[in-house]
Formats: sequence, C-alpha cells, structure tokens
Amino acid sequence: MDLFTIISILMVLVSIFAYLNSRFLKLQTTIGTMIISILFSLGVLGLSKLFPDLIKFEKDIVGTIDFKKLLMEGLLSFMLFAGAIHVNFNELKSQKWKIVAFSSFGVLLSTALVGGIFFWVLERIGMPLPLMHCLLFGALISPTDPISVMGILKKIGIKKSMETTIVGESLFNDGVGVVVFLTLLQFANAGNLDGIDPIGITKNFLIEIGGGLLFGYVLGRVTHRAISKINSYETEVLITLGMVMGGYALAGKVGVSGPISMVVAGLIIGNKTYRQEKKENTLDYVDKFWELIDILSNAVLFVLIGLEIVLIPFTGQLLIVGVLAAFVVVLSRFLSVGALVVLLKKWLPFDAKTSLIMTWGGLRGGISIAMALSLPKEVSWDNIVPITYLVVIFSIIVQGLTLEKVIVRLTK
Repeated sequence: MDLFTIISILMVLVSIFAYLNSRFLKLQTTIGTMIISILFSLGVLGLSKLFPDLIKFEKDIVGTIDFKKLLMEGLLSFMLFAGAIHVNFNELKSQKWKIVAFSSFGVLLSTALVGGIFFWVLERIGMPLPLMHCLLFGALISPTDPISVMGILKKIGIKKSMETTIVGESLFNDGVGVVVFLTLLQFANAGNLDGIDPIGITKNFLIEIGGGLLFGYVLGRVTHRAISKINSYETEVLITLGMVMGGYALAGKVGVSGPISMVVAGLIIGNKTYRQEKKENTLDYVDKFWELIDILSNAVLFVLIGLEIVLIPFTGQLLIVGVLAAFVVVLSRFLSVGALVVLLKKWLPFDAKTSLIMTWGGLRGGISIAMALSLPKEVSWDNIVPITYLVVIFSIIVQGLTLEKVIVRLTK
C-alpha cells in the first residue's frame, strides 16, 4: 500500500471520527476522536475471527506509519508552536518561576518517584523489572501534554494564574522530559556505570535545554524581523510554516532541544510580532491557520493512538499492571507538585488547591507513547509500551473527562 493511500485512508477515518464526536459524543475533539478510534479498533479485533482480512487491513495501515518518527520529527513541532503562539507572554512571565520549577525540577522529581514506587509495586506483585527500566518509564510518563489540557482549560474558565502555570509547564516540560529520558537511556544501554561520564551527561543536558532556549529565541527574532518588513498574510503564513519545519529539523542537527526551541519561537512570534506590533490585518489569518494546523495535527495524533491498539502486545497481567501504574503516576504527580509547592511557598504565592488541580490537570499524551515505542527491545519494551499506552488512555479519558468537574468542585 503506497504512502498516499495510507494518508488518504487515515484522513478519511479522522474526518469520520471527528464527525461522530461532534454529532453524538460532543466531547473535546482530541478526547472524543480517540475514544471513537479505540472503539473502532476494539470492534475490528472483535470481528477479526469472522473477517481476518479486516484486522490485517488495519495493521497494514497502522504498521506502515512510524508513530515515533511521525510525532517526534513531525507533528510535535507544529503542535508546540501552535500552542505557544496563542499564549500571552505577559501572563506566562508573571508565573515564570513556577513554570521553571514545575517543568524542570518537577520532571526530575516525578521521574524518581514514579520509577521508585513502580519498582516497589512490581516487586510486590511478582513482576519485577530493573530499577533503571522503571526510571525510564518514570521519565517518559512524567511530561504532561499541552495539547490535551489547553482545550479543556479554555472551556472551564479556571483562574488565569493557575491556567497559565499548567499550560506553561506542559509546554516546556516536553523538552526537559525528552532530555531526561535520553540521558537515562544511556545508563540503561550501558548496563552499568562503567564508561558513563556524569560531567559529560550534565553538560549535554544543559546544552540541550539552554541551547534550545537560545536557538528558539534567535529563530523567533529572525522570523519576527522578516515578518515585520512585510504586510502579506499569505507570505507570513509561509514564513512561519518554513520556520517551524526548518527550525525543528536544524535544532536536531545542532544538538539542541527542538521542542523547547519551538515553544520559545512561538511565544516570540505570537506576542512580539502579532500582539505588541498590533498587526491586526494579518493576525487573524495567521491565528486561524495555526489553529487549524493544531486541530488537524491533534486529530491525526489521537486517532492514531486509538488505532495503535491493534499492534500493542497486551496481556491480562499487563492490563492489571497498567491500572496500578496509572495510580502510581497520579500519586507521584501529586507528591512532586506538592513538594515543590511546600518548598517554594515562602517566596511564591500559590492558589488554593494548587497541588490537587495540577495533579488532575497533568494529562499525558502522545509524546509518552512515542518515547516508549523508541525503547530498544531489551529495555523491557514488551512491558513498558503497553503499560505506557494504558496510562495515557487512563489519563486522557478518565482525567480529561472529569477535569472540568474536579476543578469546579475544588474551586467552589
């Protein structure tokens, strides 16, 4: 099956699922399309004995698409830029220290807590995994998903400072999470501490993060300069599109964080180019274009998450472990956020119930699945991938569907 046919089939499914959600479920688009996609895959699995060609057809479609490559080298750049370009920088700046703390130290603390508690739980139920593998799971599941949560928070009308903190954290912690994951993967591949250079790893960590911030700033400033010289929405859309695609690819080549670069560039262009300079005549066109790109990218991603179920090696035991892992992740999120709130409240003001709201609002998404799929087979791939998949599904469906009610209840 050629690539164009596969893309065509995928887009037909995306449009059908989006229609069914809008017509019947009426849920937030990403959540609704993913639920329908999962039900579709379960239906195909149920009919596989009667129509074996049906399951083969879906596996051919999904198996041809490299989920990790599609997300990490394609969709992620569009989604992060599209998310950042609509964020008010002044509001983000007012919560900057909280965002820095939660997106960096929060990821590190969550990684350690998830890994440690998960290791202990697996030991208790007689399904032990190496501690380093559990820490890898902690690293890939700790970043929260900006895409899932932004659409929900816009509808709720939560206090602005809280919304900004949650959105800001989720925009930046993807890049930090990827760096932590890749660092731990070096340890896991080595099998022991011999040959590991802590100073070199720390240096690479700082270069990835710091370099991503600097590269994104330069990229945003250069693009801003170019756009400020013209007044043509068609050209401006093309410039931003070229910047995202070329900038993300170049960031990977020079060894800095592409996700962080896209967030910084998006903040600069969204605020300095289109809000400070009051380019109302082209702002609406650029905003609408990136809003549509955001919707399309998310729809494709979450439908693929649902379709991927036919390729994941689930067992009854792993289903139970996946449910336990979901509770471990929520508990670790609560402990890591709560610890930072306690440590920082002497210097920074926090809204009431911050720990609870940020815990339940910390949804996981496609980046966790992509990192899990990138694991080598010898690093407990057959266990970590299905467990990650189940945690993400739990997060998006259970937390996502109840987030509005939980926030309303907590903020009464």
